[in-house]
Amino acid sequence: MFGIENYLGFILAAVLLNLTPGTDSVYIITRSVSQGQKAGLYSVLGITSGSLIHTLLAALGLSVLLASSPMAFMIVKYIGAAYLCYLGLKMLLSKPSNAIANTFSKDKVTLNQYKVDHWQIYKQGVLTNVFNPKVALFFIAFFPQFIDTHYAYGTLSFLILGLTFASTGLVWCTCLALLAARFSKKLRENPSVETILNKISGVVFIGLGIKLLAEKG
Repeated sequence: MFGIENYLGFILAAVLLNLTPGTDSVYIITRSVSQGQKAGLYSVLGITSGSLIHTLLAALGLSVLLASSPMAFMIVKYIGAAYLCYLGLKMLLSKPSNAIANTFSKDKVTLNQYKVDHWQIYKQGVLTNVFNPKVALFFIAFFPQFIDTHYAYGTLSFLILGLTFASTGLVWCTCLALLAARFSKKLRENPSVETILNKISGVVFIGLGIKLLAEKG
C-alpha cells in the first residue's frame, strides 16, 4: 500500500524507538517537571512539529545533503548544541514564575505574558528537534527499509511513514508529559523548590547540548 512494505512492522518499530529515552524525551520530562503540564504538552507539540519538518525535508531529499556533507552536519550540530546550552543558561537564570503569577494573578498583562511563554516553549521544542542532525540521519536511514524501491511515488511513502512515526511519538510523549507533571505538581507549588527544579533543568539542557556536541557524525 502506497509503496510501504511491512507497515505493521514499521509501527511496532516506531513504538519501540519512541519508548527509547533520548534528547526529546528528556526535554519534555524536564519541561513538565519544572514548568508544569501545559508547558510539557506544548513541548510535545513542538517536538512533534519538528519531526514533521524532518519528514518533509527527508521526503524532499534535503536530508541527504546533511548526510553527505560533513560541513553541513557540523554546522547543524553546533547550532543545535548552542541552542540547548542557551536554553539551559536561560533556565539557570530564571526567577520563580509561580510566585509572580500568584501575586499578580489578576493582572491581564501578566496572564498574557504567561501565554506567550508557552508559545515560546513550543517554538523551542521545534528548534530543539530540528537542529538535532541525528534525527535527520535516522529518518533517511530507517524509513527506506520499509519503502518499495520500485514504487513511483517514494515521497508519498516517506510522508506516510513520517506521519505514522510522529503520531506514535505524540501519544508516548504526551503520556510522559502528563505523568511527569503530575508527580511534580506539589513540588512546583513551593517557589523555592520551583527555583531548584529550574536550576536542575538548566543543567540538564546544558548537558544535552554538550552531549550533542560530543557525538560523532
